[in-house]
Amino acid sequence: MKGNSLLRSRYLPLLVWICGLLAVWEGVSWMLLHVVQTPLAQSKLPYVHEVAATLWKYSGTLLKEGGATFGNAGIGFLIGAAAGVLLAVLMSMSRIIERLAFPYAVASQMIPILGLAPIIYGIVRDEQVSRVIISGYITFFPVALNMLRGLRSVDLSAVELMHSYAARPWAVYWKLKLPAALPGLFSGLKIAAPLAVTGAILVELMGAQHGIGVIMLRNLYYGPSHTYMFWSTVLVGALLGIASYWIMTLAERLAAPWQPEFRPKGGDR
Repeated sequence: MKGNSLLRSRYLPLLVWICGLLAVWEGVSWMLLHVVQTPLAQSKLPYVHEVAATLWKYSGTLLKEGGATFGNAGIGFLIGAAAGVLLAVLMSMSRIIERLAFPYAVASQMIPILGLAPIIYGIVRDEQVSRVIISGYITFFPVALNMLRGLRSVDLSAVELMHSYAARPWAVYWKLKLPAALPGLFSGLKIAAPLAVTGAILVELMGAQHGIGVIMLRNLYYGPSHTYMFWSTVLVGALLGIASYWIMTLAERLAAPWQPEFRPKGGDR
């Protein structure tokens, strides 16, 4: 009973919010079409039920192309996350490495991704590799930054206690610093995961053959006659980003269940 009430208290407000948003969307779309009589009203804000019908009708195609986008974004995300974790560990071990590497890591993020994507695609000439590179590029910096912050947040007295027991440097990292850095690491991962999906979609807009961005671009080109399909691809892209965030949240719950937000509240067990 307590579990059911906890689920209702957690997810019922979200369900109400989503239903309210969809109702407002449908109402505004009707007003634009029948009250304001805006030209091409459906291309500006289409009916929700029409978009839902298109999602259902073309669910197979959207699932296939969305899977291609999500798969390549996932590979790039894993590579970028691994690079970010490695860079953070190296910077935490040596101030010299941090002074040498961190400015370049920050400077790399000053390049607009909208300008970098076509450059990478033009050099590589492979849509799959380009998506992986861009997704990894977006991922590594927030992961490195938050991981480094987590490694530096360890209580110095705990580190001194480990040293007093003659713990080896790898043991200090494995048993103390890395567990303490997990919350920071997952903060970076949850930021980077949706961005990796966005980066993969952006590369697909450059002229790829497969992916949700390809379907999006094609239907945008055909204009008002393909409005519902275009909006369907936009929603699928948003859902892919949300799914990536939820996956990271679930992984965080499994890897670091001791965090306050994952503990039972109000005496529930």
